[in-house]
Amino acid sequence: MAKIIAVVGMPGSGKTEVVRRFAESGYHRVYFGDVTFDEMKRLGLEMNEANERITRERIRKEQGMESYAKLSLPRIEEGLKKVGKVVIESHYSFEEYKFLKERFGKEFAVVAVMASPETRYRRLEHRPARPLTQSECEHRDVAQIDNLHQGGPIAMADFVIVNEGTLSDMINAVNAILKTNTTIEL
Repeated sequence: MAKIIAVVGMPGSGKTEVVRRFAESGYHRVYFGDVTFDEMKRLGLEMNEANERITRERIRKEQGMESYAKLSLPRIEEGLKKVGKVVIESHYSFEEYKFLKERFGKEFAVVAVMASPETRYRRLEHRPARPLTQSECEHRDVAQIDNLHQGGPIAMADFVIVNEGTLSDMINAVNAILKTNTTIEL
């Protein structure tokens, strides 16, 4: 059984809601984005999309594309000790995927959350925290694909949720994965 689940997908696909459902089911949540926010706070940077992008790209450039997985490893191990299973939010690069897969093997699985750009951009424009304009959404997509190698983990997903429907539909999809994940080896 996979003890570590990484939830991947493009911005606005519904990753946070999927992670929330895993957390409600007893998984310890590890948010890779905390690495960015901790660094922004340390540098006294304003919290906005431009500074987030610059900071996460700089961290990866200076410390390697797998840096967020490495820097979050203590949080992952702490979660495994506390509750025995972890859900990772904001896993992006293929290098992070390879690092975690090599380190945890069959104990690591990936859930990809998919939604069309139209659906994702609408969600991002109307979210209460850090809303984005359509132009910001488009730029973030390109930056995350080109600079963060985000396509690899999505392509290697063990499970896929197409999140174009209702919240209830998405919850049902997560519940099916939770049921499957408790009964088979990945």
